[in-house]
Amino acid sequence: MKRIIILSDTHGLLRPEVLEYLTQADVIIHGGDINTQAIVDKLQEYAPLYIVRGNNDKEWAEGLPLHLTFAIEGVSFFLVHNKKDVPPGLSDTDVVVYGHSHKYACEERDGVLWLNPGSCGRRRFDQEITFAIMTVDNGHTKVEKVVIPHKTR
Repeated sequence: MKRIIILSDTHGLLRPEVLEYLTQADVIIHGGDINTQAIVDKLQEYAPLYIVRGNNDKEWAEGLPLHLTFAIEGVSFFLVHNKKDVPPGLSDTDVVVYGHSHKYACEERDGVLWLNPGSCGRRRFDQEITFAIMTVDNGHTKVEKVVIPHKTR
């Protein structure tokens, strides 16, 4: 069994609440809009990292892929920042992870799980601050949404 922390749209901010969860990660997936190499370096201190480049990841991120395919515990993943960039007719994919909208979404379509962990970086508008925890065990997945309470001042 693997415990996967799934993030997106951190935009240069790794909140302390997220760091607490990262200590329990076997794998980290980041759906782009990271904004700095320092965030990548910090994430790599916790667990193996699958990461793609987002639309706000500029020159520093030119070496990052725009999409990535990989498997964890028998589950095949397609990782991309914007779901509009997912090619039609993905075959042999169990989970599509994407970001960009800053809105959490988790739905199954035609046997494929589509997961947007939302944004756990800088708060945008009145949207929730979220990320996801996925457990993968023998080809089966379970997803938990994590909401970080917004502190008003």
